[in-house]
Amino acid sequence: MRPFLTRRRGEGPWPWLAAGSVALSLSMLAGLLLLLAVGGLGHFWPAEVSEVTPREGAPFAGIPVREERVVGSERRERLYFTGNLDLDGERWRWIPLDAIAALEAPPELVVLERRRWGDFLGHLVALEDGGRRHAGAAAWPALEERLATLETLRDERDHLRDAVVAPLVRRLEQGGDPAAAAELARANARIRELQTAMQGATLVLESVDGRRLEQPLAEVLRAWRPNAMSPPQKLAAWGRGVWRFLSEGPRAANSAGGVWPAIFGTVMMVLLMSVVVTPFGVLAGIYLNEVARQGPFTRLVRIGVRNLAGVPSIVYGVFGLGVFVHGIGGSLDAWFFADSLPSPTFGTGGLLWASLTLALLTLPVVIVATEEGLARVPEHQREGALALGATRMEMLTRVVLPMTVPAMLTGLILAVARAAGEVAPLMLVGVAKLAPQVPVDGEFPFLHLERKFMHLGYHIYDTAFHGDDVQAAMPLVYATALLLVLVILVLNLTAIFLRHHLRARHGVASRA
Repeated sequence: MRPFLTRRRGEGPWPWLAAGSVALSLSMLAGLLLLLAVGGLGHFWPAEVSEVTPREGAPFAGIPVREERVVGSERRERLYFTGNLDLDGERWRWIPLDAIAALEAPPELVVLERRRWGDFLGHLVALEDGGRRHAGAAAWPALEERLATLETLRDERDHLRDAVVAPLVRRLEQGGDPAAAAELARANARIRELQTAMQGATLVLESVDGRRLEQPLAEVLRAWRPNAMSPPQKLAAWGRGVWRFLSEGPRAANSAGGVWPAIFGTVMMVLLMSVVVTPFGVLAGIYLNEVARQGPFTRLVRIGVRNLAGVPSIVYGVFGLGVFVHGIGGSLDAWFFADSLPSPTFGTGGLLWASLTLALLTLPVVIVATEEGLARVPEHQREGALALGATRMEMLTRVVLPMTVPAMLTGLILAVARAAGEVAPLMLVGVAKLAPQVPVDGEFPFLHLERKFMHLGYHIYDTAFHGDDVQAAMPLVYATALLLVLVILVLNLTAIFLRHHLRARHGVASRA
């Protein structure tokens, strides 16, 4: 074995150029992941809130975001996230650095995450709950205790809505069921009790410049005082924020909340696509390489398969919309769901049609990879098996195919990598802007392929370009993009580990 980076005479600078290209590619990949990690995961860190006193004008509370140089001058200005949309009419404020008279970080400043109007930054004056008023130093402990109770009530209410009420409503829509109607009435009565228990408490808030605001506590999701938190407390809060992002559904037009339905939809769609594309792609590759007579027609088919791999994905989306959704889905509705028409069941976009469309999109990749794997199997392996008395089918199933499985999994890995990141065809065949309920529940058939679903790629597109506040949505875009990369990585690593295991068992195929 030659020493590292030594080269033979006459090779010239090409080894160095190749090594430099690899290093540049790895550096760009590391830079991309670092950008996504810093921009996304940093969003969940409880950042310090500054009390800014300008030289002119009223003071305000804000979280510093970034600094930029003013165009055409040497002055620099800083962007602050100020929240308080209901008081100020905007959430962001630029201020020149030389216009700041004083900067402080009072520990009593609070940040409230609200369902409406976004975050509030300011002072907590009092908590009024059931005729009792907690003011001064007692207000913050009382608020923490009341928020913990509210979170328990919300969890129970959401569980009743998703796991009890929604299935009962579908049962009633399918046919009259007195028992289901009575159970639904009891569940709705309990939800009304929970709603009543969450009402009544009010927060008295005050902005830094002295304006008062009364905030119903039921609209407050979380509260924290970042300036008074220690590093371990901030780390724990960061972990809870990341967990909520992974486990909760989106809200506020996808500009807040979590992405759990999108994670589930992406993984489920890729798994269904893999189940469909793998057998068809493998069988097509086996037929072209091992069964079909090699001639002009077979070569023409191979050229067509390779050209299909370069067709724009939106074309597959149009095909899926016309053939799968309107053609097959519309026929299924006419045959089996005529009573539900004109409301379609399968004649509209859904998880099944999206998976089939992406299976068709990635089919050429699997076919080509399977053919290349079959071509790498040495001919003497086939001849030896036949010479020992094996039939052609036994030679294929017991000798050739086991040695080709690593190549098949390589095609599947490439298919998963492409399908998980596709967005354009999904917009036509089933992805939804908001589908908070995943298409799996305890009701038969448990996996509902006809329902719409959310997808991480489309969620990134919608959040970045269709939100009301793009600046506020960018951290979530970074975090979701990082999550999509990690999901693809996990799916690919699963197939890669399986491929390495099979290569260890059939080492001839990997060396051929």
